[in-house]
Amino acid sequence: MSDFVKVATLGEIPPGSAKQVSVDGRRVAIVNVRGTLYAIDDTCTHEDESLSGGPVVGEIIVCPKHGSRFHVPSGRVLSLPAVRPVDTYAVKVEGDDVLLSPEPRRGQGMPHKK
Repeated sequence: MSDFVKVATLGEIPPGSAKQVSVDGRRVAIVNVRGTLYAIDDTCTHEDESLSGGPVVGEIIVCPKHGSRFHVPSGRVLSLPAVRPVDTYAVKVEGDDVLLSPEPRRGQGMPHKK
C-alpha cells in the first residue's frame, strides 16, 4: 500500500461539491457528501468527461456530458449511458489536510434489477 498524499484542504471542498486533483498521473475527484469525503476516478467511463464538473446530489455525482450517474461511495454506475463503474480511492483527513491513497480500488458493476 502506497503512502497517502496531500491533495487538498477541507475548505476547498464544501459539502455537495467535488474537486479534481491529480495523483500519480490520474485525475481523481474528491467529493464531499454531507461532510464525508470520498474519492473516485474523475473520468466518466462512457466518454472522457470530468465528473467533478457535474452536480453532486446526495451520494450521487452526475456526468455533465450525458447524465450518467455514479454512486460516490462505491463507484457503482447507476444509469446509462455509462455501464462500467469508476474506481474509488481511500481518503483520510488529518487536521485540515485531505489525504488520498494513490492506489485505486475497483468500482462495482451496474446493479442488477430483479
